[in-house]
Amino acid sequence: MSYPSDLAASLLQKGIEVGDVIKVVRDDGLVVEGILMPRPKGGRYIVVKLKNGYNVGIDVRRIKELELVAKRKPQRREKGEKPPRRPGYPLVKVLGTGGTIASRIDYETGAVKPAMSTEELVEEVPELLDYADVEAEQIMDVLSENMTPEMWSRVAEAVHAELLREEVAGVVVAHGTDTMVYTASAVAFAIREINKPVVFVGAQRSSDRPSSDATLNLIGATIAAARSDIAESIIAMHGESSDTFVVLHRATRTKKFHSTRRDAFQSICAQPLAYVWPWTGDVEPKSRPLRTRGDWTPKLMNSFEPRVLQLRAYPGMPPDLLYLAKDKGFKGVIIEGTGMGHVPEYLVDAIKELTESGIFVGVTTQCVHGTTNLNVYATGRKMLEAGATPLGDMLTEVATVKLMWALANYPPEEVPKVMVTPLEGELRERRLLRDYRLSYRR
Repeated sequence: MSYPSDLAASLLQKGIEVGDVIKVVRDDGLVVEGILMPRPKGGRYIVVKLKNGYNVGIDVRRIKELELVAKRKPQRREKGEKPPRRPGYPLVKVLGTGGTIASRIDYETGAVKPAMSTEELVEEVPELLDYADVEAEQIMDVLSENMTPEMWSRVAEAVHAELLREEVAGVVVAHGTDTMVYTASAVAFAIREINKPVVFVGAQRSSDRPSSDATLNLIGATIAAARSDIAESIIAMHGESSDTFVVLHRATRTKKFHSTRRDAFQSICAQPLAYVWPWTGDVEPKSRPLRTRGDWTPKLMNSFEPRVLQLRAYPGMPPDLLYLAKDKGFKGVIIEGTGMGHVPEYLVDAIKELTESGIFVGVTTQCVHGTTNLNVYATGRKMLEAGATPLGDMLTEVATVKLMWALANYPPEEVPKVMVTPLEGELRERRLLRDYRLSYRR
């Protein structure tokens, strides 16, 4: 139970175990009801998870009354066993890949570790069943910083298999937030003509931490998969720091803006696709999706060429970094240039040597908003003459993924055309003033 032996014995005398619903009355009259959680070593307090998902600690010296409200009902199923279907409820498939949303605190050390299966995650959030029947499957257990293009391919294959099932209304992919944009964009390109919602969801804080965003995000993602008409790869994350709504972002137009905030994700040079209000189940459209649900068969093109180098231009950047691409056998380079896509002028010769060697060189901008344009200044025009390809307002992460995908699925001579052709909303000709925003607060 991870509580001191005398406190654990006192709880057991009342028939209380970790996971049970309890009611606590403090000496000042405060009444707390929720789930008894395990807790780290040290300190004489109990941890209770409230209905809103927050955890509170209560000093045992101030507990006036403590009673058992309900025993935790075990909902374990044999591995591979599917839950019974209910008439009138859409079926949502949840695929787990790891990350904070599928992690828990190690209550011995206080560290966060991947220790929660997708099935357990679903059982921790029974509100999901208010909106859909849920099947869960763990396809890998990887912190997102350890994701690879080969793993993107496996995720895309698993998602594609679920999209082919007529009874599945939508797919939710639980993923770590650090590289979620990469994997969600990879799936967008790898599955041509997605026919149902594919919703990537993560958490900035693990599900048993105070102020975790896992519950709200997972409910919002499930509602989106069950009820939304958006037939794209999308990302569902908190819309603001409070537990109010979830924003649905197009995967290829999304960036993680903050390392720790719950509302860390933003749509860039674009409006979000929709807001989801988890406590009412409503989906509020905000912009037009690329596709809406249909009965066509999506095509799987899930190969990726990993030999792509992503570089960020900076003052004094040595040409050796570009020549490295040729010396080490890289197939393509994405340069995140300054301003409208520039690099120091002395790098132009290196770019020319790469392109003449058949290595694709694409250019994005370091600016969060805006687009590349190599026709304005002299350096940009020289970059064009050297064979660099400006990639408009495509985000650097997305450009890297798209280039890996294009190199693996098209002949080399077709790659430049593929890279500048809008496929999944990754390129936009028009950017509106209202698309430049710093929050989703109303």
